[in-house]
Amino acid sequence: MELKLLNEQGIVAGSNVAAADTVFGRDYNEALIHQIVVAYAANARSGNRKQKDREEVHHTTKKPWRQKGTGRARAGMSSSPLWRGGGRIFPNSPDENFTHKVNKKMYRAGICSILSQLAREERLVVVETLSIAAPKTKLLSQKLQGMGLESVMIITDTLEENLLLASRNLPNVLVVEPRHADPMSLVFYKKIVVTKAALAMIEEMFA
Repeated sequence: MELKLLNEQGIVAGSNVAAADTVFGRDYNEALIHQIVVAYAANARSGNRKQKDREEVHHTTKKPWRQKGTGRARAGMSSSPLWRGGGRIFPNSPDENFTHKVNKKMYRAGICSILSQLAREERLVVVETLSIAAPKTKLLSQKLQGMGLESVMIITDTLEENLLLASRNLPNVLVVEPRHADPMSLVFYKKIVVTKAALAMIEEMFA
């Protein structure tokens, strides 16, 4: 598998970069990708939502009307789950567990399947290095616009302070190290830019 090599102006260089087929040449496995993306999103949930049952809602315990003679249905108190504002029958508890278990082998295979599909769709490109002179959002924005990149995930071998600080105010730009490249971000961003050194780290992690 060969990946496109871009220069600082976003123009394709003369030669491509050779990449390992075990990482960037796998078949597209939609079911596995869906499973690891859903698991990643589920494991990020804090699970702290809380609902009240009929015992916890703040209502009077007085009977709304007498038992017989009104023509209406019998009612004991306004905290009934059948009433508007009443308690829930099966409320959500704050200790609910949303985690999904994914084996390491499955996770690695899913990441490789995503990277392979990105390479086939030419959404994944390689650059020698990517840096800016100062931690200015404007400088990084101009650089990415010059390279024709709008929604982009930048994977670098080391997080340069200037690049990291400049990217924080750009909503469609994410700068991470290879070990923090999660499946949801890989699917979400339109372009994935990887430095040469980071590409070697990715191959070492998943090959």
